[in-house]
Amino acid sequence: KRGKGSKWMVVVDGKGVPLGSTITSTSPHKVKLVDGLMGQIMVPRNGPGRPKTRPKRLIADRAYDSDDLRRKLKQRQIDLICPHRKNRKQPKLQDARKLRRYRRRWIVERTFSWLGNYRRLLVRHENLLSIYKGFFHLACIMITLKQF
Repeated sequence: KRGKGSKWMVVVDGKGVPLGSTITSTSPHKVKLVDGLMGQIMVPRNGPGRPKTRPKRLIADRAYDSDDLRRKLKQRQIDLICPHRKNRKQPKLQDARKLRRYRRRWIVERTFSWLGNYRRLLVRHENLLSIYKGFFHLACIMITLKQF
């Protein structure tokens, strides 16, 4: 049997331009896939030099609320901004001042809607993941070129 689909994980900048992306099956949880996604990030510099591989902060949805993930990202000096889950047992680790940045989450959702404009990505007809990834990266390139 084939799986139920593919999960898109995209990191975008403040304008919605994709900086890094991965595609995986839908079965693993999002928290377990963050390490692979962090290896894909390339943040361009203002001047000459190699692109940065570590953003200052990561704004994510409620599914990423995990103490282990917060600890790992803090070791890499990345600030995780996401609301806490409602069924959280431990005390909260961030206050409402940091969550003000969460209001900008709509930019990520807008990028997902831009990717949804490419019909080839919505319904996966390809059996090989490599071909589907190629179309996905091509769509990311098209979005990037439209922004500049």
